[in-house]
Amino acid sequence: MAARTVKTTAKPRPAYRCTECGNQLPKWVGRCPECNAWGTVEEYGAVPIRTTAAGPVSAPARPIGQVDGQVATARTTGVSELDRVLGGGLVPGAVVLLAGEPGVGKSTLLLDVAAKAATAQHRTLYVTGEESAGQVRLRADRINALSEHLYLAAESDLGAVLGHVDQVNPGLLVLDSVQTIASAELDGAPGGTAQVREVAAALIRASKDRGMATLLVGHVTKDGSIAGPRLLEHLVDVVLSFEGDRHARLRIIRGIKNRYGATDEVGCFELHDEGISGLADPSGLFLTRRDKPVPGTCLTVTLEGRRPLVAEVQALMVDSQIPSPRRTTSGLESPRIAMILAVVERHGGVKLGKQDIYTATVGGVKLSEPSADLAIALAVASSSSDTPLPNNLVAIGEVGLAGEVRRVTGVQRRLAEAHRLGFTHALVPPDPGKVPRGMKVVEVADIGEALQAIPGRRRAAAKPRDAARKPAVVPAPAPAPAAYPEELMEGWEPVDSDELA
Repeated sequence: MAARTVKTTAKPRPAYRCTECGNQLPKWVGRCPECNAWGTVEEYGAVPIRTTAAGPVSAPARPIGQVDGQVATARTTGVSELDRVLGGGLVPGAVVLLAGEPGVGKSTLLLDVAAKAATAQHRTLYVTGEESAGQVRLRADRINALSEHLYLAAESDLGAVLGHVDQVNPGLLVLDSVQTIASAELDGAPGGTAQVREVAAALIRASKDRGMATLLVGHVTKDGSIAGPRLLEHLVDVVLSFEGDRHARLRIIRGIKNRYGATDEVGCFELHDEGISGLADPSGLFLTRRDKPVPGTCLTVTLEGRRPLVAEVQALMVDSQIPSPRRTTSGLESPRIAMILAVVERHGGVKLGKQDIYTATVGGVKLSEPSADLAIALAVASSSSDTPLPNNLVAIGEVGLAGEVRRVTGVQRRLAEAHRLGFTHALVPPDPGKVPRGMKVVEVADIGEALQAIPGRRRAAAKPRDAARKPAVVPAPAPAPAAYPEELMEGWEPVDSDELA
């Protein structure tokens, strides 16, 4: 019996793609299953059904032990705080995306990195698509970022950027920014989904083929996410977020994605007139120097990644002139402050009902970690009683709704940082672990015990939490006398009790 041959015909079928992340789908859906974005799946054409056959390989596969790992050794950028976040430096062929709000200092930082890399005898190409070459030169003069090995070009076409890469053959490429470069082969304005995807893919191919490290500047949207398709974050090797308040000097780089290191490290920088510089010990920015203690202030130790930072929390209470007292915060989360105020009033005995309460941090730092709860509660109580806390005291702990003080992570690391900076006393949750020598640590189980640290303030007259509360015995009310009808009372006269005797 002869074998039967089945012949299939490649019929075209519609294809769908998510404009947000680039995920391809066989049919239309309302929400992309990859990035969970609604209304971003669109039809982009019909593609025939084909199967990919095996083809030639670029290099034969080898046992992993025979692969040379020295080619992927990180090289320092010359900026120690950036190296900390990157995991030691830039790996040849790595593509790093640095995103941040306008005016935070992205261009200033990367121009400084490019100049230091060029000073180390590495050819560096700085391509700007947002400014002219003269404007970048003025910034380089201001921050002293001039080097004969630093090449500068102002281009907005992808082909021209790749042409400069072929001519200069740099070891480091800085592109500011990826949303301003467009390819002439594609339709659409620069910054569009298709353009950003094509520009990123072309630069990644060039970086991997040449062993060239690439730093890309990215824009952010109103909600703080990186502009462009989500696919951009998947393509690059490292994603960094550059944060900071434009009214403060502090700038922080956080690692969001890192294929060569950890993502729980942060780098601290200080922005000034001469440029930007790293801060190996940034705790001084978050403290107020004063000769004597002031009511309404308390110090805590927060963790930014794995780095402990000493920060100051301030609180101010004044009599309210309006029916609804104000609750204003700066650098702190409003829902968290509302919860702490309720706990302080209920379990600490501090009356806050008719007071305007203002809470803030020093130096522009934003505290969202629960370990600052105890310090906020002490600052509020200190302002309420107009009694200052000791200057050498730090408070660490999370406050629960029942008034208990809970443990937080990294207590030993926080205490070591506070001891290094000269603090001698600390309020911590129970069982803190190893304590630095020479530091007095007081364990507090609830908010009532913590408020006793305020000199001259007594604990609220309330029964302990573990005491059995017996219900009060209320005597039954006496029965009301019976009401007689008025007609039965006619002619009756009151009788003296002596006559009855």
